[in-house]
Amino acid sequence: MTTLSPVFAYTRRESFNPAFSELLRSFAARPLREETAQAAVRAIRFDVAEQGANYVVTADLPGMRKEDIQVEIDGARVTITAEPRAEAEPKDGERVLYSERRVGKAVRSFELGAEIDQAAASARYADGVLVLTLPKKVVETRKLLAIQ
Repeated sequence: MTTLSPVFAYTRRESFNPAFSELLRSFAARPLREETAQAAVRAIRFDVAEQGANYVVTADLPGMRKEDIQVEIDGARVTITAEPRAEAEPKDGERVLYSERRVGKAVRSFELGAEIDQAAASARYADGVLVLTLPKKVVETRKLLAIQ
């Protein structure tokens, strides 16, 4: 009985490896990459600035309508949700082969350093940019009562 040297066994397996690797890549790796790419497309990018007694949040939401955007404020937590409504169904005889546009729901949530005065908060949306002006809630300081 002869034994194969490790070099020969490696060389023999190497001739099968490229085809097997490509098969695995086509089934496993490609969907993961596409899913990651779609998640990056759906991500909401934003900046937060502090201007005196206000936080100003600027978020990029290109291609959305203001009806597609929802902003929720809970204490110091702000949640921005964007979910585009589906476009019209394909016309008769038309078949969509591939689509990345307006897919899925994007949600971004973050917490600020102070609670937000919800009654005074405002939002405006123009040219794909959402601007939130979020006034800090005035925290009452401790007060000593005079005893009479």
